[in-house]
Amino acid sequence: MLSIYPACFFKEENGYSVVFPDLNWLATCGETENEAMSMAVDCLAGYLYTLKNDGEQFPAASAMKDVSLEKVAKELDADTTNAFVSMVSVDVAEYAKTHFEKSVRKTLTIPAWLNIAAQQKNINFSQTLQEALLAKIKA
Repeated sequence: MLSIYPACFFKEENGYSVVFPDLNWLATCGETENEAMSMAVDCLAGYLYTLKNDGEQFPAASAMKDVSLEKVAKELDADTTNAFVSMVSVDVAEYAKTHFEKSVRKTLTIPAWLNIAAQQKNINFSQTLQEALLAKIKA
């Protein structure tokens, strides 16, 4: 499902700042306009993905015509010169598959006797490694 939210892009000395007024002033930035848009998509996807995983509802999106660039700029003490509002869209489920939930292959070496013993017990190597790494991270 495609999610679309308005974002305010502000040209600054070293790039662009991007703010989503409908999403608790969620913000990101980029050195170029294209990078700022790419970062806006990533930021939007991450925010909505977190809301979904936490069981929270997505906030309603404003229509682009209802977003006052001047009001947002005043709130942020930002310059409206070369600023603009653009709709940013992302399919959160598809984006998550590629960026948040993608598995990576790791090659590792274990002693042969341990491999045989684990196979005899039908131990899932990937699951066991994930559990061990999570335990280490949380420690």
